[in-house]
Amino acid sequence: MSRVLFPKISTNQQQWLSVGDVHKIYVEQSGNIDGIPVVYIHGGPGGGCSSDYRRYFDPEKYNIILYDQRGCGRSKPSPSLSNNTIWELINDLEIIREYFNIDKWLISGGSWGTTLALTYAIKHVARVKGFILRGVFLGTQIEYDWLYQPNGAARFFPEYYREFIEHLPESLRSDPLAGYYQLLTSDNEVAVISASKSWCLWELRLSTIEHHHIDKTSIQDSHQALCMAKISSHYFHNSCFLKNNIGEHNYIMDHLENIIHLPSIILHGRYDMVCQLAIADLLVQHWDNAQLQILPCAGHSGFESQTIDAFCKATDTMANFFEEQNK
Repeated sequence: MSRVLFPKISTNQQQWLSVGDVHKIYVEQSGNIDGIPVVYIHGGPGGGCSSDYRRYFDPEKYNIILYDQRGCGRSKPSPSLSNNTIWELINDLEIIREYFNIDKWLISGGSWGTTLALTYAIKHVARVKGFILRGVFLGTQIEYDWLYQPNGAARFFPEYYREFIEHLPESLRSDPLAGYYQLLTSDNEVAVISASKSWCLWELRLSTIEHHHIDKTSIQDSHQALCMAKISSHYFHNSCFLKNNIGEHNYIMDHLENIIHLPSIILHGRYDMVCQLAIADLLVQHWDNAQLQILPCAGHSGFESQTIDAFCKATDTMANFFEEQNK
């Protein structure tokens, strides 16, 4: 039987935690405070968390931590690129863990959230119980090219890609990622808002196979679009801050041995056009304790019916696994 999301629940507490001199990050806790600690890491970068992420987890079994990464969502200031790199985000996760007095937690997340989850675990492996990940993204050049160059996802959505690049001045169209970064970090507020909606529309159109006729009226939250576009372009233009000084490398795959002893359930839609299935497959080929579940009728969105079913079943599986370990 297909699963649906767990019932809606309220938070037990909400906080804004100071991280550094500028940022305060929004954090919430729900579910069973004595349950299995789990943090859900949202996508983007800059996407912000949804209250529906609580509903992936049985509230009687899980101590559920959600948060908005620095610079986006309800975190303050927002949007903000100041002191905003993956390494600061990793430190923020440690501040959250220590605030809730959690020794080890289950790490879950989707899309960009998998990049941050895996990079965090590589650095803080002693604090991780395992993973539930959806739509793997490793922050490599091949993935940026897939999203923003004409020989990737654009070949499946040529009319949408034309609309995406035609938003740019002709001089910037040969490198859309750099072009959008230039627009989104300019001082022209009107241009920034317009570019942010165009950026988000391109990804939204790639993200689901269950909904159609997506146009600019679908981008209803201007603040969320602004956060998503500015922060995503900031990260992708800078290779997610995972390049070393001697050039391109795959940071996560290069350090995977740090975490391959940990159990992981990885979910990936067969028709995910944002994050390529081949990337998830590559990861699992080098990770004996990871189980890849290919969802045959799903795309990228975390809230397609098949993805909801698989994620909720995965959280039950992990809860049973940890209960057996504790007997």
